Amino acid sequence: MPPHQDLTSPAATPLPGPGHTGGKEPERGPAGPAGSEDAERPGYADRSAADYDRWFSKPGVTGATVNTLARLAGAGPVLELGIGTGRVALPLAGRGLGVHGIERSGAMIRQLRAKPGGDRISVTQGDFADVPVPGRFSLVYAAGGTFLELPDREAKQRCLDAVAARLTPGGVFAVDAHVPEALAVAAASGVPETVSATDDHLILCHRLIDPSTQTYHSHYLVHEADRTHHLRVRFHYVSPGELDLLAERAGLRLVRRQGAWEDGPFTRTSTYHVSVYAHH
Repeated sequence: MPPHQDLTSPAATPLPGPGHTGGKEPERGPAGPAGSEDAERPGYADRSAADYDRWFSKPGVTGATVNTLARLAGAGPVLELGIGTGRVALPLAGRGLGVHGIERSGAMIRQLRAKPGGDRISVTQGDFADVPVPGRFSLVYAAGGTFLELPDREAKQRCLDAVAARLTPGGVFAVDAHVPEALAVAAASGVPETVSATDDHLILCHRLIDPSTQTYHSHYLVHEADRTHHLRVRFHYVSPGELDLLAERAGLRLVRRQGAWEDGPFTRTSTYHVSVYAHH
């Protein structure tokens, strides 16, 4: 459930997501995947869950995400991988769609349940790499960069294989992520991204990239009430082409790619992408 994160324009900047560990950048945020150093810290997701919405909620990004997903969903039902606190799922449910979710963090699930309508969303607690839910869905999605919280290529392939088995005929899988080359350029500048700045808090993000392992760590510094919190999230990145190949192996083909949730075209200057896949 990270803040999905990045780059600079609100339309192109994913929120940290709650994610794989329950803790989803497109980056769902401050909780690392199973097996990461962050996931091994006791209570890590629990410590960020209560403040997640206040720190990382961006209505403009959320609105664009929900609008696009609602168009893709048809009559539903839909499934969110790394549902977190319900940032995207609750507005979708408010449009009359049946929404299901998978989330590892019990603290994130409790935050969702405490919101109006949260008790009407079916949530399975577990690892979304395995898609541990029965039934089929017209739309399965991972927003806020959550998919990149899966720790390696094998986990991503396992997830895509399971997603393919959960789609109805004509159903689609939607996912967002950063373009790795753009991440590298931004990280090389050494200038931290301002994620949020209000009268009450300042949130900065700095990324460290390791091409040898195809990983990057997002370091969030949250300063409020004269205190500074340090949140560290690990992501395993893949290029759009590599993601297409993994999807192809799962029996899915790319049907649409855009540069933001708001339908902007994906071009050679795009820093972010939203990709939609369907059965062959």
